Amino acid sequence: MNAPATTELPVVVIGAGPAGLAAAAHLIDRDIEPLVLEAGPTAGAAVRDWSHVRLFSTWGEVVDPAAEKLLAPTGWTHPDPATYPSGGDWADLYLQPLADVLGDRVRYGATVTGVSRAGRDRIVDADREQQPFVVHLTRADGREERLFARAVIDASGTWTTPSPAGGSGLAALGEKAAADRITYRVPDLKDPAVRARYAGKRTAVIGSGASAFTALAYLADLAKSEGGKGAHAVWILRRGISGPTFGGGTADQLPARGALGLAAKAAVDDGHADAVTGFRTEAFERDGDGRLVLKGEDGRRLEPVDEVIVLTGFRPDLSFLSEVRLNLDERLQAPVELAPLIDPNQHSCGTVYPHGHRELSHPEQGVYLVGMKSYGRAPTFLAMTGYEQVRSVAAAIAGDRDAADRVELTLPETGVCGGAGLFDTPDPQQADGGGCCAPAPQLVRLGTPAAVGAPAEEAPAGGCCG
Repeated sequence: MNAPATTELPVVVIGAGPAGLAAAAHLIDRDIEPLVLEAGPTAGAAVRDWSHVRLFSTWGEVVDPAAEKLLAPTGWTHPDPATYPSGGDWADLYLQPLADVLGDRVRYGATVTGVSRAGRDRIVDADREQQPFVVHLTRADGREERLFARAVIDASGTWTTPSPAGGSGLAALGEKAAADRITYRVPDLKDPAVRARYAGKRTAVIGSGASAFTALAYLADLAKSEGGKGAHAVWILRRGISGPTFGGGTADQLPARGALGLAAKAAVDDGHADAVTGFRTEAFERDGDGRLVLKGEDGRRLEPVDEVIVLTGFRPDLSFLSEVRLNLDERLQAPVELAPLIDPNQHSCGTVYPHGHRELSHPEQGVYLVGMKSYGRAPTFLAMTGYEQVRSVAAAIAGDRDAADRVELTLPETGVCGGAGLFDTPDPQQADGGGCCAPAPQLVRLGTPAAVGAPAEEAPAGGCCG
């Protein structure tokens, strides 16, 4: 079968999540046909996996303008912009209606297995850019299919590839064998079966981001509830407790995001969780009762736990892109022009610079990684970032470089200073004996309880400790 002329082809969008559906809306707004390929059975399949979790962004920040324009003729009503949706709300009230409007442009049960240039593997230069893209997929019934595209926007996210518990980026020894006691998602403690799994149990929570904050807050609520007595969390961090450990607090321009960190702090302060610092998991072992014992790289063994919640971030699946030419940062696996803007090894106070097609481009012209996948292994992605990305990318595909280069977004600041908490070594100004941000590895209980939403003291100029 000969490939058709490129100009006659749709743009293939991989993933019917927030960024993918927004990309389709922006393409339609520019009279370009999208074809959205979704591996799951519904729109927002990954979002539905955390339907019980409330977003820290409001409805006003998670609806794309082009998508809203597409929905308007259907009588769709924008939810109250000032309220906070759950993942389930986002999927049911916005993502699925948007996919329904797109109709046959969205194909479900379509798992992309490969992307290349028609008749060209990644080695061949000759006439490469004149060839359309070829996309291989597998349908839910096992049938294989081949499609052609003028461009490919990969918005498949990172949800299916969570990072392991091991401190070296590899699964800890025994981690796979302990799968019956480990989850890599924030558990839905409103589900009676899930609730029974953690009620009265000792649970380790590994991670230091918003998901870990949420899990700690949920477990604290469980411990305080009828039937949950005895539930206790052990929060395992790879570095010490510092000002940024609990996020931006009241300095965060997304108040609900700041409140998550304060809720985690309250869980520790109130005695519902203990924090183990400077602990990098090397192995999972079993005691005589079958409970899990976590062993650290420094030889420490923690007291046995019944369950483990691993929330150490996500990483992109690049396997089906092996035949296209990508230029990815060797550390973050994000586009090289974007990586310096989001690198957690470098970022301190403030915000991420809004970005578009130029930062997302690759040597293979016409391929874009957008949404959470564009961040590779970097954390703290916002939906509004993805919407700005796909607006710019759609303009670039349409040939409107002025619109593609224009910045139409201001991102909120986190209020977090001193890096993202990925280091063992404190910042230079914290390294002397008077520093407050890098205690020696130990089991700690923080001091004075802090109510969620209570005012925080202003941090010293240039410091990280609030």
